Amino acid sequence: MKDFKEIAIIGTTASGKTSLAIDIAQQTNSIILSLDSLAVFKQIDIASAKPTIEERAGIIHFGIDEVFPNEAFDVSHFLNLYKKAKDYAIKNEKNLIIVGGTGFYLKALVDGISYMPPVSSKVKKIVHKQLENLQDAYEFISNLDPEYMDNIASNDKYRIEKALNLYFTTNQIPSEYFKQNPKQALAVNLPIFEIIWDRDILKERIAKRTKIMINDGIIDEVIFLEKQYTREYPCMATIGIAETLDYLDGKLNKAQLEDQITLNTTRLAKSQRTFNNGQFSNIKQLPLEQIKEQIMAIF
Repeated sequence: MKDFKEIAIIGTTASGKTSLAIDIAQQTNSIILSLDSLAVFKQIDIASAKPTIEERAGIIHFGIDEVFPNEAFDVSHFLNLYKKAKDYAIKNEKNLIIVGGTGFYLKALVDGISYMPPVSSKVKKIVHKQLENLQDAYEFISNLDPEYMDNIASNDKYRIEKALNLYFTTNQIPSEYFKQNPKQALAVNLPIFEIIWDRDILKERIAKRTKIMINDGIIDEVIFLEKQYTREYPCMATIGIAETLDYLDGKLNKAQLEDQITLNTTRLAKSQRTFNNGQFSNIKQLPLEQIKEQIMAIF
C-alpha cells in the first residue's frame, strides 16, 4: 500500500479522543490501535471506558480485550500489537489511527526501547532473595554499574529489580547491555495530535463521565472482578477500580466514591498533560472542535 498513513490522537481522560478517532476512521478507511493500558483487559469495560461494540461502528480495533486481568501486559506487548495492527492495515489497504491516553506507550513507539530478554524462574528467585534487603540490593548493583544507577533512587524497587534481572540474565551490567542493544523506534516521524481543553471544562467532563460509570454499573463490575481475580493484579489498583474497592470495604459512601474517582481522574489528567508536553516534539495541540480539520488534512 503505497499511500499508507498513520497518525496518533492523544489527550487526557474524557477529552473525546475515542469518538473522534472512530469518526475519522470511518471517513479515512482506517483501523484503530487503542493506546490504553486498561482497555487491553477483557471484562474491564466500565472502569476502562472502552468503546462498546456498537460505538466502534464496525471499525477494526486492536488493543482492546487482548488479555485477561490476571495476564501480563506491558509496553513490549503494546509494541508487538502495533506491529500486528500495522501489518493488518497494510495488507488490507487501510490506514492506522493510534488513539488513547497512555503516553508512555506512545513514547516507546516513537523513541524506541531496547530489547529486554525474558527472565527465567531461576533468575527471579535470585533477584527476589536479593530484594529482601533493598538497600543491600541497591548497593550491590550500584557498585557494579555506578553509571547506570546514578539516576535511580535507593528506594526505587521496580527499577532496581529491573537492573538486577538484566544483570543476572545476561551477565552484563545494564549500561553495557544497553550500549550493545540500542533503542529502535518503530514509528519514526509519526504525526501526533493532542486534544486540549480548558481545565475547568475538562473537570466537568470528567465528573460527567464518572457519574455515567457509576450509573452503568462499575460497582457490580468490580465485585465480579474481585471475585474472579482477587485484588493482587496491578489492574485492580487503577483509578475507578481502587476507589470502588474502598467503597466495598466501607471506607467511602456512594457520594464519596463519585467524588474520589473524579478527583483522582482529574489528577491523572494533569499528569497526562505534563507528560505529553515534555515528551513529544512532533505534536499539534488543538481544541476538539479544531483538531479534526488538521487531522483530515493528513489523509
